Amino acid sequence: MHRRRVAITGIGLISPYGGDVDDFFDRLLAGESAVRHLLTEDLPRPLSTPFVNCQAFDAEAVLGKPLALMMERFAQLGMAAAFQAWEQAGLPRKTDAADARDGWGCIWGTALGGLSAHERGSRELWLKGRERLSPLSVVQGMNNAVNAHISIQLGLGGMSTSHTAACASSAIAIGEAFRRVRSGDADVMLTGGSDVCQAYGVVRAWEAMRVMAPGDAQTAPVACRPFAADRAGLVLGEGGAALVLEAWDHAVDRGAPIHGEIVGYGASCDRSHLVRPSCDGQVRALRAALADAGLVPADIGYVNAHGTATAEGDPVEISALREVFGEGARRLPVSATKSMHGHLLGASGAIEAVVTALALRKQAVPPTAHLAGRIDPACEGVDHILQGRRQEPLQAALSNSFAFGGSNAVLAFRAPPPR
Repeated sequence: MHRRRVAITGIGLISPYGGDVDDFFDRLLAGESAVRHLLTEDLPRPLSTPFVNCQAFDAEAVLGKPLALMMERFAQLGMAAAFQAWEQAGLPRKTDAADARDGWGCIWGTALGGLSAHERGSRELWLKGRERLSPLSVVQGMNNAVNAHISIQLGLGGMSTSHTAACASSAIAIGEAFRRVRSGDADVMLTGGSDVCQAYGVVRAWEAMRVMAPGDAQTAPVACRPFAADRAGLVLGEGGAALVLEAWDHAVDRGAPIHGEIVGYGASCDRSHLVRPSCDGQVRALRAALADAGLVPADIGYVNAHGTATAEGDPVEISALREVFGEGARRLPVSATKSMHGHLLGASGAIEAVVTALALRKQAVPPTAHLAGRIDPACEGVDHILQGRRQEPLQAALSNSFAFGGSNAVLAFRAPPPR
């Protein structure tokens, strides 16, 4: 079967810093944390935790009031990111008879979906005594809301679906969209992920697992410390990121900008434990991505690690990288950007795919923030990036997503041609 090259022609992201995609990457490169202290008025006990909010995002201003009111916030974030990516790709939102888009599609990723809509409805019923809920509750709460809205707004008549596989959700969505374009099933696919992790029950559930980093107004910005000896857990957040994937020749024929290339995708299941990661499972996903891309370990100039800052997860990921890269692991640049943009659960794979693609495009790699002088001996054995590096001769890179449930996904990227 002939395999087509797959170009990235559009990138969109709702940044917790409030700027555009380039500003987002520059902030990461500088090691700037977007983590802040969240204090709510929820009863019986307010949420008080480090968190990453997209505070500058105004859904009604970006999407228009009628569309925004149809959506829960996770869908608003995803739709806004998708519009950004579509515009950057130079594609009009509306279609005509000569541009039917019958085979173009959308594959999205989310872990929580519209859970907040259901939680809000429960509060209205049980705490406020309401007998009826909004007739929009179902369509706001369904996990496939983002891909449905995207397909409607952009006239995409092909596959429209969503993946939910915890923290690997959007990496899997991107990988499956990549496969559809590469195989010839679609010329264009819009893909990515979005999540909002601020539902009261969600935060309380993660707290109960004792994997959340503590922090107050002063310490929250440095609360997430992947690979550090004193790491104390993950930091949740919200966000959305999108990519337009396009058959290379199709993109070239219409003069589209090419921001990068996806060249491989590997997936595996640990098949061992719901929450304890397996080195073997991660190794198989890494090797599958390299093989799918036709790359060898020496080709890889950067790995965006899953790196959540949990006690058990970080050393396992480094062990997997050491096994796959062998003697070359000590020269392998690795960073965990969750240290700055937080853990967006189902959107993590998408935001980190964007970071990886931008690293190759800009020939620069962001650091793991807050790590200098703190590296856990159990996480040694790779080239941890402690400060942003510019003018790096990068040709290929990997982005890791390793989820509860043992779902592993690794995406392989190649640098775009010189402009």
